[in-house]
Amino acid sequence: MAAEKWILTVTARTPTNIAVIKYWGKRDEDLILPINDSISVTLDPDHLCTTTSVAVSPAFDRDRMWLNGKEVSLSGKRYQNCLRELRSRASDYEDENKGIKISSEDWQKLHVHIVSYNNFPTAAGLASSAAGLACLVFALAKLMNVKEDYSKLSAIARQGSGSACRSLYGGFVKWIMGKEESGHDSIAVQLADEKHWDDLVIIIAVV
Repeated sequence: MAAEKWILTVTARTPTNIAVIKYWGKRDEDLILPINDSISVTLDPDHLCTTTSVAVSPAFDRDRMWLNGKEVSLSGKRYQNCLRELRSRASDYEDENKGIKISSEDWQKLHVHIVSYNNFPTAAGLASSAAGLACLVFALAKLMNVKEDYSKLSAIARQGSGSACRSLYGGFVKWIMGKEESGHDSIAVQLADEKHWDDLVIIIAVV
């Protein structure tokens, strides 16, 4: 890790999803493992989405997060589970032009700053946590050069918010409940992409 005070940033945007077949409870609260499969439809990110920017720098002395302009704590188990899983999978990163060199071991010591914004109301039944945690995991995975596919990332996002695993894909998505106690097989898979049912329209009425 070079000594210069550099900063590295990544921005991502992730849509929310609405369940068409819901999951009815959890068999493991800590890992957020459901008692049944579920299926959702992902909404258009141009209308309902979370935009998250993540940054890393040797100048940061602790992990920090701002949600919709207000700082929130990252000490909760769900955030910590996601951060731990991503840091354990981080890869070497190098940008010769900017003089940035980060080894996989450096990610355990470096701190991140996270700025997240929802363009729709929270706690309004529109699954803001699903979009938020999916975006957080996706953005951090890009920042940390995590080389996992979407299904593996969905298992990480699930530990932050159950339905977040489904927001990593467009179209119709199935969250497989899985059978393993570790939760490694409780992942999301895409059943049909966003072009499959092109004339489907979802209307959200503000009353």
